[in-house]
Amino acid sequence: MPNRDPRAKGTAHDRLLQAASSLFYDNGIGGTGIDAIVERAGVAKKSLYNNFSSKSDLVHQYLEARHAEWLDLYERRMAPAGTPQQRILAVIDAYRDHAEHAYERGFRGCGLLNAAAELDAGDAGRKAVRKHKEQVEDLLAGHLNELLPHSPDRARRLAAQISFLLEGAMARAGLEGDSMRLLDARDMVDDMLQAL
Repeated sequence: MPNRDPRAKGTAHDRLLQAASSLFYDNGIGGTGIDAIVERAGVAKKSLYNNFSSKSDLVHQYLEARHAEWLDLYERRMAPAGTPQQRILAVIDAYRDHAEHAYERGFRGCGLLNAAAELDAGDAGRKAVRKHKEQVEDLLAGHLNELLPHSPDRARRLAAQISFLLEGAMARAGLEGDSMRLLDARDMVDDMLQAL
């Protein structure tokens, strides 16, 4: 019997996706073979191909799952946010929550961008990552439009600035292995919002 990860639960599909998620984040997509995934999931190799059409399909579903995971963190942060400013800060707090997750080998930055860096230009996975980043910027723009209802162009530019600040903070947080840079970014964005 394969050496199954005791934390993996659910169907073979779920266990495979959980195993791939951990291994892709820790070792990279290229550094993770199918055999390692099925061993960790505790399933037969045939199960992988019964649930995913290819490793590329598994990668795509991993990226979609990370996006959904972030959206869930964002929704939880949004629940108590009563003002547009708090809703903007909720976006950053959701990234911080992701950074503070108990990763097996520590926080290594944005899992979506790490994966995208390994994929070919035009790959469906890169498109999924781009879609996520655009959605985050759109969320910021929507909240900024609440603050600046008569200045949609300015709101869009500020959303891009905050998005770039957030991505830079995530990159530095990944290098440093903790969420402190995201707290710094949150403070900077709070200062920006106070000045509006």
